[in-house]
Amino acid sequence: MACSAVGLSRATFYKRPQTSHEKDQPIIDCLNQVVGKNGRWGFGLCFAYLRNQGVTWNHKRVWRVYKEMGLNLPRRTKKRLPKIIKEPLVAPTEANTIWALDFMYDTLYYGRAFRTLNVIDESNREVLAIEIDLSLPAARVVRTLEQLEEIYGLPKAIRLDNGSELRSAVFMGWCESKGIELKFIQPGKPQQNAFIERFNRTYRHEVLSAHLFENLNQVKDITEQWIKIYNEDRPHAALGKLSPIQYRQQAEFSHRGLST
Repeated sequence: MACSAVGLSRATFYKRPQTSHEKDQPIIDCLNQVVGKNGRWGFGLCFAYLRNQGVTWNHKRVWRVYKEMGLNLPRRTKKRLPKIIKEPLVAPTEANTIWALDFMYDTLYYGRAFRTLNVIDESNREVLAIEIDLSLPAARVVRTLEQLEEIYGLPKAIRLDNGSELRSAVFMGWCESKGIELKFIQPGKPQQNAFIERFNRTYRHEVLSAHLFENLNQVKDITEQWIKIYNEDRPHAALGKLSPIQYRQQAEFSHRGLST
C-alpha cells in the first residue's frame, strides 16, 4: 500500500542499493590485473590496454577508480641488497690492511649543502683523505682513491656502507680491477663501521660544528690544517694516547725489531 501510494515498485523498494565500491568492482579487478603484470604502467597505458580488451567504461570513471586505488601515486619497489654477513670489527695490526670510507653532510653559512668523503686507515686511525665538494659521485670517489694510491698504495680491503655511489658499477668495477675486497656493512648497522663513525663525530665536533663557513675553500683550508694536527699531534685514547703517526712509527719500529 505504501509503494502504491508513492508510485514505487515493490521490487525497487526491496532491492538493496549497491555501494559505489560494489559498482566499481569490475573496474578494480581489471586495473589490479593490469598493474599486477605491468607495475610501471601509468593511467594512459592502462586505459588504452583496457580499451583494446573491449571494455566500454568512460575514461573519467576509470580515472576516478584509478585515483581511489592510489595508483596515481609513485609505485616504488625496494631494491634488494645482497645478503651481508656480519663480521667482527677488529683493528688490523698493519697499515694498508683495511681502510674505512664514509660520507658526511653539512651546510655553508648561506644554506648551501656540501658533502665530505672521509677515508681513514683502521690500523692506526690515520686520516688519509677528506674530499670536500658540493657533489661527490662514484667517479670522484675513484679519483680520490687513485690519488691515495700514489701516496700510500692500496689496501687489501675497504669497509663501507651501502650508499648508491659505493654500490655503483664504476666504483665496484674499479675496486675489482685493483683486487680490493669490499666489506659492506649490514644496512642500518653503522656500528659495524665504528672506527670511521667515531672519527666522523670528532670531525664534526672539532671542525664542522665549530665554524661558520662562507665557501668551500674555507672548509678545505680549515680541514687541511685540522688533519695535520689530528694525524701528528692529537692523542688518541685507543692508540695508547699516541697520535696516529706516532702509533704507526712505533708499530713499524716494533715490526722491524721482531723481524731482525
